[in-house]
Amino acid sequence: MMPVHEELLREFQDFARSTPTDKAVMEFISRRLHEKMTRYNWVGFYLVDAADPGVLVVGPFAGSFTPNARIPLNTGLCGAAASSGKTVVVHDVTKDSRYLAGSPLVKCEIVVPIFVRNKLAGELDVESYFFTTFTDPEKEFVEACAGMVGKCLEKA
Repeated sequence: MMPVHEELLREFQDFARSTPTDKAVMEFISRRLHEKMTRYNWVGFYLVDAADPGVLVVGPFAGSFTPNARIPLNTGLCGAAASSGKTVVVHDVTKDSRYLAGSPLVKCEIVVPIFVRNKLAGELDVESYFFTTFTDPEKEFVEACAGMVGKCLEKA
């Protein structure tokens, strides 16, 4: 991981320790990633809908476009990450038929599932206007951010 990654993870851990709600942690992480990581053009969380567990609903996010508000678990890259339980990285979304467009500017996306007690609770989704943004160090970093949110949700 790069120094900026380590610095942000420390900032997120400190914030999470002193914040009463998981929503505030997700809002903070989305905003800071969007501010600090110049190629992270949209950063947000999707959460499993308590009323309809087959759907992800948009949670806290930061970015330059309005996301899809509801995504069925079998749809898009978010659905692919949800159903496989694994991180999905697509370096060029125009070449992936699963991509569910939020903005025509998006070129690259990473979706990391968030688990609480081995059950899918949500996802951290980051979209970029640049191809091949999510290299291995970026993937590790985004996965670490998602893992931290999973721990916050577990405590809730």
